[in-house]
Amino acid sequence: MSLAEARRKRILTTHVGSLPRPAALSELMVARMDGRTVDQAKYDATVRKAVKDCVDWQAKCGIDIVSDGEQSKTGFFAYVKERVGGVEPRSAGAKGRDHTKEIDAFPDFYAAGHSGTQPAGSQCTGPMKYTGMEILKADLENLKAAVAGHDFADVFIPAASVGTVEGAVVNMHYKTEDEFLEACAETMRVEYEAIAAAGFSVQLDDPRLAMHYMLNPDMTIEQARKWAWRRVEAMNHSIRNIPAERVRHHTCYGINMGPRTHDMEMKHLIDIILGINANYYSFEYGNPRHEHEWKIWGDVHMKEDKVLLPGVVTHASVLVEHPELVAERICRFASVVGKENVIASTDCGFASTPRAVPEVIDSIVEAKLKSLAEGARLATKQLYGGK
Repeated sequence: MSLAEARRKRILTTHVGSLPRPAALSELMVARMDGRTVDQAKYDATVRKAVKDCVDWQAKCGIDIVSDGEQSKTGFFAYVKERVGGVEPRSAGAKGRDHTKEIDAFPDFYAAGHSGTQPAGSQCTGPMKYTGMEILKADLENLKAAVAGHDFADVFIPAASVGTVEGAVVNMHYKTEDEFLEACAETMRVEYEAIAAAGFSVQLDDPRLAMHYMLNPDMTIEQARKWAWRRVEAMNHSIRNIPAERVRHHTCYGINMGPRTHDMEMKHLIDIILGINANYYSFEYGNPRHEHEWKIWGDVHMKEDKVLLPGVVTHASVLVEHPELVAERICRFASVVGKENVIASTDCGFASTPRAVPEVIDSIVEAKLKSLAEGARLATKQLYGGK
């Protein structure tokens, strides 16, 4: 059964991509990050097992549309420096961003060590070129092996969006912002097309689209919208050879558990998001800062093939959402865009970098995913009838 057929029969479940990795893998990743020697065969086998276990775990939790959990990646955008020529780590003394709308409004909260930014940890010092095909090939083969024997509605692989790469890498080579943006688009195009060619959907991980306004203290809404439209143009250019039905787009406001009073509101983003040549749109909805925004989708004309993946459980709280609340959230969206145009998802990913203490521990992630699946079953009963 195709994904399109499946979503017309029931409410499907998915998530945003990153899921907890096992301690054994994290330890090996940290060792490599610290420059210590790691046996390559052991590392490859550990990644391969982590992907298989992660896929089996998603199936156990009741997830219909799965990913590799980003098990091979040190971070949803940090992995880029390992796969792109012309990009290298910044020097140890390089200063990160310490001045945003959110940090300025709540300095006492963020001074305590809470994360409120997306630091630029890499720099572009030469022509950008995708050089990570062997690493990507291993990702594709590991996921193909892991999903064999399962009957998922779809399988996707997340990849850093053009705007996210641009924001995570300091340009020290290209003469203009546009030249650098175009280089990011052409470089990441190689990864996007390889994922699609392998038979997977590609998810464009694009938190920068929604976060750019918050990250820049002096930026107005209109300036942020103008900035975002230019990145959408570049993103669409990068996926020009991929059918829209194989593309998911995800945007959010980061992994921090903060006040979030400077999140750009969906009413300022909705037309921009729908301008992306994807058929599936993932965004935050399962937290109190954005839960009211379901209403505005009722005033938007969506093409028949467009599907929303609202987050109905959040990464921004350790509270586990009750399945009945999850079902209510799903049904709200179904009431304004149609039940066949809703897939229940999470707000964001749950995995931190290997060195970080996770905001949401593994057992709570599992409880949230199971609640997501149970909520989708309850919503299916309400919307489609049956047992």
